[in-house]
Amino acid sequence: MDGALGPEMSQDYQLEIFGDEREPLVIIDGFVEDLAALRAQATGAAFAVTSPHYPGIRAQANAAYLAERMALLQDIVASVFGMSDGAKLVECAFSIVTAPRQSLTPIQCLPHFDSTDPGRLALLHYLSGSEAGGTAFYRHVSTGYETIKQDRLANYTKNLNAESATTQTPTPGYYRSGALFECIGEIEARPNRMVLYRGYRLHSGIIPDALPLHADPATGRLTVNTFLQAR
Repeated sequence: MDGALGPEMSQDYQLEIFGDEREPLVIIDGFVEDLAALRAQATGAAFAVTSPHYPGIRAQANAAYLAERMALLQDIVASVFGMSDGAKLVECAFSIVTAPRQSLTPIQCLPHFDSTDPGRLALLHYLSGSEAGGTAFYRHVSTGYETIKQDRLANYTKNLNAESATTQTPTPGYYRSGALFECIGEIEARPNRMVLYRGYRLHSGIIPDALPLHADPATGRLTVNTFLQAR
């Protein structure tokens, strides 16, 4: 990990800080007591393509399951991410990566960010194991940006568009490395691992080349993706 500090531990979570911008990331292992029950909810959910950007299918999840660890989440939101007034729910969805590698659009082949708002917090709950791949975080080489805030968006977009026009288009596939972005840290997927980070970080799912992209929640790369917004 580029510029990584040693992980800091509490009784309930692990704090990782990597990259030049020193953005915090929190890992909670064993997030829910009954992972099988949560996976069973996904099995009965109605999945569909809901976004032109997400390379897969999603279904609404019941955010009430977060209540099991609500006291811990509230503490992390306030003490780690500085949201002293708490946060409200924006979205909670089961997600499965299903798009074939050769069908990805150019934007889907690059790291992305979820929002330019530092008050938008992503909660990524892995329901599959390490064989399904975790999440990598990146720095845009030419600008040095690891986060895309609103005041950086125009410059980032201008540079990325110029680079895309002059750089050979990569073979369609899920991003791992290349000339435009360098990896600054990776989080390994583990069953029942929850990861929290600000959504303006450049990141991409690690999708192993050999991973079958099944649409079945029982066998696919299943996560719960939740977004919170600072009050």
